[in-house]
Amino acid sequence: MASNGNGSNGRAKNLVVIQLSGGNDYLNTVVPYQDGLYYDYRPVMGLSGNKVIPLDERVAFNSHMGPFKRLFDAGKMAVIMGIGYPEPNRSHFRSMDIWHTAEPEIASSEGWLGKTTKAIDPEGKNPVTAVNFGRGLPRALAYPGVSVASVGALESYGLYTGLAGASNRDALLDTVSRIYQPMSQEGFPSLQILQTGRGMLDGADLLRSAPDAYSSNVEYNADNPIAQSLKGVAQVMSADLGTRIFYTQHGSFDTHTNELVNHAKLWDEVSEAVECFWADLAEQGQADDTVIWMFSEFGRRIEDNGAGTDHGSGGVAFMIGNPVKGGLHGEYPSLDPADQLEGDVHYNTDYRDAYATILDEFLHVDSEWVLKKKFNPMTELVASRA
Repeated sequence: MASNGNGSNGRAKNLVVIQLSGGNDYLNTVVPYQDGLYYDYRPVMGLSGNKVIPLDERVAFNSHMGPFKRLFDAGKMAVIMGIGYPEPNRSHFRSMDIWHTAEPEIASSEGWLGKTTKAIDPEGKNPVTAVNFGRGLPRALAYPGVSVASVGALESYGLYTGLAGASNRDALLDTVSRIYQPMSQEGFPSLQILQTGRGMLDGADLLRSAPDAYSSNVEYNADNPIAQSLKGVAQVMSADLGTRIFYTQHGSFDTHTNELVNHAKLWDEVSEAVECFWADLAEQGQADDTVIWMFSEFGRRIEDNGAGTDHGSGGVAFMIGNPVKGGLHGEYPSLDPADQLEGDVHYNTDYRDAYATILDEFLHVDSEWVLKKKFNPMTELVASRA
């Protein structure tokens, strides 16, 4: 089970996860611009002409993904087509749980990245092995005995940071510590809370210091929330705190109405932010040891609804990095009525195969232990034993 998360070169490996929350429209992200059925089903939402950037003679990026096209052309981006899972669920909550826990058949509270964090740091010595940038804790990072920091802004992160004077804050934290101090051997729950609290304090102090160690020539858009989250990732990474799993999200991609405007804005924000972050990774000397994984809980229906698209199934995921073998991976699902799944595209790539690739081929963590089953790593996605 255990792994230090290092590659064959002995250097620590970093995984950055970007969740496209809300169900990104696959067909208007990677557009089958030569398929007449696409325009038949999308008389209003279909993209053509200067609204697409061709990748080959079959598919194209949305025109608001220009920075992604540059990464694709440089061989740094793998586009995983038709990704999904058996018996798809169109509920945001259930589908996201399935992606977070790698359990399509049953409800689980164990996140695949929380378990990965446990494998990398089995004794929980580092309170910031995994860091989430955003509110709340994604279920993907949940696992018993694993502490994860959720950060809004690094500069203001911590407990009781608004109290005037360090002595006042320390006094209040000491009181909290005494409340949960176990009085006997039977005080295990209190001990666990105390240990978690202490880890949180240690992690807060570490993360709050990260911006001080950061210097970069990259300018992130201050008005772009995903750009600011990725800047935070770069700051923590450059501080060398031992963080290996970074998580953030952007959305909402739930484009039932006004999709042409909203979807374009979302991809402007994401692609701009990722390009800046990639340049920053190169400047920080982390590009060879970092992979970005980007996914959404499902795609959208094949047929538009006149103003947008509704919840569907099969979608697209992206993997970005120097260790990644770029290009189009997998087959674009057929839009033929005989091949559809009740108006949705069929998935043809199991998302757990992609997880196994990240775990086995990049992080060097035993995927069978994390995923509770042996899946087939997509070895064509990652350079051999990166």
